[in-house]
Amino acid sequence: MTLQRDIAIEAKDLHVSFLIQKHGINNFKDFLFSMGISKPFERKQVLKGLDLEIYKGECFGVMGRNGSGKSTFLRTVAGIMPVEKGELHVNGKVAPMMALGVGFEPELTGFENIKLLGVMMGKTRKQIANSVDVIQEFSELTTDELEMQVKRYSAGMMARLAFSITVADTPDILIVDEALSVGDIGFREKSANRITEIQNSDATIVYVSHNLNELRRICTRGCYLENGKVALVGDIEDVISLYLEKNTKRRTFQKSN
Repeated sequence: MTLQRDIAIEAKDLHVSFLIQKHGINNFKDFLFSMGISKPFERKQVLKGLDLEIYKGECFGVMGRNGSGKSTFLRTVAGIMPVEKGELHVNGKVAPMMALGVGFEPELTGFENIKLLGVMMGKTRKQIANSVDVIQEFSELTTDELEMQVKRYSAGMMARLAFSITVADTPDILIVDEALSVGDIGFREKSANRITEIQNSDATIVYVSHNLNELRRICTRGCYLENGKVALVGDIEDVISLYLEKNTKRRTFQKSN
């Protein structure tokens, strides 16, 4: 008898697209001279009927080539991008840590961004106020640095702040998009330890990365996305093997041409 596991994230025939700027329409003047015939944007379909179940309490890796839909899937789970067609069920509070700088308002200070992202994550004023000291301590950023505009931050400072905001509280679902590879060695080790703590709290972790060692260390199961669909879901070693097979074939073909 197979035990049924609780599902944290479930996608059924999930379709997601977004608008991109068309070539030849670079500004409002170009649009006017085209007499409005040429539309300045076109819709790009990214997820094309994605079906996937991620269980509560597991660490799940998402792999695939650039443009396969990995980040779009995470952004949809986080509520940043809307579902166009199909179903997406997310059971729990999500803490998203997306690519470096995503979600930050560059003109605001570090302290102001802490408050802004806290509101976006659904925290109350009291919860945000209580988390400021925790975030500052974990990030190891000084008060002077947190009073600076984020646009003046180095990549390492931005990574420290982003990670610290995301993991200030233990979420039900933590989604990480290539964010653990940024920062100095000491902070990466500190981040890895915090990820382990979150794992041990029975939270669900969804991790997108091209770092195979990190995927092996963090994840037990995963999927490989190809052209906006799931090509394989299963044990993380099986998914990594497919990733290596697909990318080795691609490199060999490019070299021969």
